[in-house]
Amino acid sequence: MARLDNMQSDLFGFSATPEKRDYFQPLAERVRPQSIDDIAGQEHLVGHNGPLRKFIASGQMPSMILWGPPGTGKTTLALLCAASLHFCFEQLSAIDAGVKDVRKALDKAEKARRAGQRTLLFIDEIHRFNKAQQDTLLHAIEQGLIILIGATTENPSFEVNGALLSRMQVYILKPLASADIESVIHRALKQDELFRGQTIVLDDLEFLLQFSGGDARKALNAVEAALALLPVESNPNVLNRELFEAALQHNAPKYDKGGEHHYDTISAFIKSMRGSDPDAALLWLSRMLEGGEDPKFIARRMVIFASEDIGNADPYAITLALSVFQAVTMIGLPEARINLAQGVTYLASAPKSNASYQGINAAMSDAKALQDFEVPMHLRNAPTKFMKAEGYGADYRYPHNYPEHFVDQHYFPDGVPPKVYYRPGNEGREKFIKERLTHLWHERYNS
Repeated sequence: MARLDNMQSDLFGFSATPEKRDYFQPLAERVRPQSIDDIAGQEHLVGHNGPLRKFIASGQMPSMILWGPPGTGKTTLALLCAASLHFCFEQLSAIDAGVKDVRKALDKAEKARRAGQRTLLFIDEIHRFNKAQQDTLLHAIEQGLIILIGATTENPSFEVNGALLSRMQVYILKPLASADIESVIHRALKQDELFRGQTIVLDDLEFLLQFSGGDARKALNAVEAALALLPVESNPNVLNRELFEAALQHNAPKYDKGGEHHYDTISAFIKSMRGSDPDAALLWLSRMLEGGEDPKFIARRMVIFASEDIGNADPYAITLALSVFQAVTMIGLPEARINLAQGVTYLASAPKSNASYQGINAAMSDAKALQDFEVPMHLRNAPTKFMKAEGYGADYRYPHNYPEHFVDQHYFPDGVPPKVYYRPGNEGREKFIKERLTHLWHERYNS
């Protein structure tokens, strides 16, 4: 149980003497940071050596795209950049703005330039602009009429056209860490004029951190919703799990992204796919998604699994896993659950082999002891006449000049006898690989 009275205010931050806010605004808007020093997280961008801090200090700001999940500070950074540099600020949302709105904003920027002022144009959800809308910005950026900051939750490589992307820097914002979210909540309640005089107790902070998933706005909205359900006479105001679940209509699954349940669940997920049980794998996938797990983390584990546990039994598995990862990166939740489900059911149902995984482990173990053994002369490259004269590449036999495009020659280091590292199994495609290798290297594979 954490009492706000004892919390330090050293992260995220809000003005020590906040301005009077519009109480009709959500809490997240009322406590928006007022300086770059107040930003929570994003140390790689706004820290001592961060590029955004340096741009502000120099008085120069390039056009840029801020790419990151919701609630990580994209709009706040754009506002602070404009305020710190004393630029005129124009804001559009690509959800409802059209070409006319863009041109209107550019006309304002032209008037501001004639008055000796620069303009920062911020476009939220810029990935929703079509090509024609994006093209209207090109000339304005080239001529220095505006500094454009676009915010997006989608991969700009896929959603922003190349001509516009080439004129902008891309900076990635990360989900806020639990410590950042915790500090955001405590300081908001200490400094917001509506709540700072109250004693508020957070009885289940872990639920709130899990629910927010690194999104500061989501966390603050949840706190505000829970406070609205408290009886007026409550003292102290206790925000517990039951209150949060009632306010949010969200039951917390038993899943901790940073703790034991996280590791247990991903383990069960992998072992279900390894055991060729797509139904159990789908259940564990669903539990992770319901618990707020990063879908890209799941997709990365599937890419590893495709090589570690399927390998050449089904060579297509790695292609599918990579396609799923790309789809998850492009699309995001909730739709990406469909891509994940397709990948999981395929990988779980595919024939299995860990022969490649076992082979590289064995080979790497031997490689440490074989560092000093030389590459045979016939396997060395001979790009110069001198090297050819020295015997580099001599006696190498080109396999394509022989029947079956194969010739029996020594490919291991000098003095090292051939050894089997890769032992394909009898499942799927590996059955044919095993037959071919046994035929070509019959002494090695039959010894």
